[in-house]
Amino acid sequence: MARTLIRASHIIAYQNGGHRHLKDGVVVIENDTILHVGQGYEGPVDETIDAAGQVVTPGFINTHAHLSESPLDKSFVEDRGPRQFYLSGLFEFLTARDGAITEEARRACIAYSMPELLRTGTTTIMEIGGHGDVVAEHAERVGLRAYIGQGYRSGRWLTANGRTVEYEWLPDDGLAGFNAAVDFIGRVEGRANGRIKGFLTPMQIDTCSEALLRRSADAARDMKVPLALHVSQSVPEFHEMTRRNGCTPIEWLEKIGFLSERCILGHCIIPGESSWANYQADDIGILADTGANVAHAVWVFARRGIAMESFARYQARGVNMTIATDTCPQSMIEAMRWTSVVSKIVDRRTQVATAADVFNAATLNGAKALGREDLGRIAPGAKADLLLWKGDSLFMTPLRDPIRNLVFSATAEDLDTTIIDGRVVMRGGVVPGYDPVELGRAVQQGAEAMWAGMKSRDWAGRDIEQLSPSSFPAFQG
Repeated sequence: MARTLIRASHIIAYQNGGHRHLKDGVVVIENDTILHVGQGYEGPVDETIDAAGQVVTPGFINTHAHLSESPLDKSFVEDRGPRQFYLSGLFEFLTARDGAITEEARRACIAYSMPELLRTGTTTIMEIGGHGDVVAEHAERVGLRAYIGQGYRSGRWLTANGRTVEYEWLPDDGLAGFNAAVDFIGRVEGRANGRIKGFLTPMQIDTCSEALLRRSADAARDMKVPLALHVSQSVPEFHEMTRRNGCTPIEWLEKIGFLSERCILGHCIIPGESSWANYQADDIGILADTGANVAHAVWVFARRGIAMESFARYQARGVNMTIATDTCPQSMIEAMRWTSVVSKIVDRRTQVATAADVFNAATLNGAKALGREDLGRIAPGAKADLLLWKGDSLFMTPLRDPIRNLVFSATAEDLDTTIIDGRVVMRGGVVPGYDPVELGRAVQQGAEAMWAGMKSRDWAGRDIEQLSPSSFPAFQG
């Protein structure tokens, strides 16, 4: 039985139902669990970590990510958003991209994502994709806590003309994919001392039938696993669902009995009452009343000029708001920062979406969404998932309120040590066994192959420069 004491200048500890700022305190870890938090500790320990001048926080819970593809968004989707699809890149850019990504590139992206996540604060990831076994293998190797879902759907969207969205449906209504997702959970659930778990994730509300969504909700309840779904993530999706059902996407989910405290919905950024939809509804109220959780990934939308209206509004109504990265950068530091700033801009108010609000969303709220009272907090009995931040760095000095400094000023370089399940998985910003330069080369090769293959996948046969022109023309001569 190993016991480690961390002595730090600042600890964001959990007490009386919320985070508290403990100065000059200690955290004692026994194996994979926090044993004690307080001003001091008199019992025996096997190791002492001197974190003088540092800030110790709970690890971040990243509730929506696509590790096998998100790194490939770089140098491609930025500054692009077709107006005919209300700025969404789903129907042209994702279609061209996904068809051109090779298996080698996807595997390279997953490996690349491991140090990116750990170096930017993620200790628990919810990964949505189709390469769950590879994700589980890397998460187990690197020490990450991972909930992994194999995506499935009844059909797929496409555009044949760049103006309208069409759908192609599978003969089996996605049953084979659903069965494979269930089998996957049985295969990985509980691996690595319980760090690897599964969840069910029908992919997008507009690509899933009512039967498939009902089957998914029933199975998630019976298996006692989380249930994720992309919903209200684009204006074309919103219009399609109101055309099909005569109500908003979120109203429809309530009608078919899909919504519950088990649901983690990405992204719910276009509810009926938003200016993007302009459709009289109380979707935010439905989310709050059903207990459904929202995985808010601010940057994937903000980079195109789309903002949730607003994080603070959902929060005030009682929706459990969690934070996610979804795209690149896969940084929870950036995700917290942009969540706060964009909400302030939309509301034209300063004292909303505060540092405390978004920090809670990245920790306690994420744990609540997963039904885990042992995550997202530094308290006796909680899992020892901890982040040790430099307190005297260029970006963290001067330090009075650690949470404001982390949310508004910190960089990845300020995160020194990451501990997951009581084990140090990163020290000095280094993740053992993962060379960022080598991993970057593999992702570069995958990206170049993807860029070259897009022309054959795009509906109009456009190459990468036509789809996404470079910022500046090439130098001649």
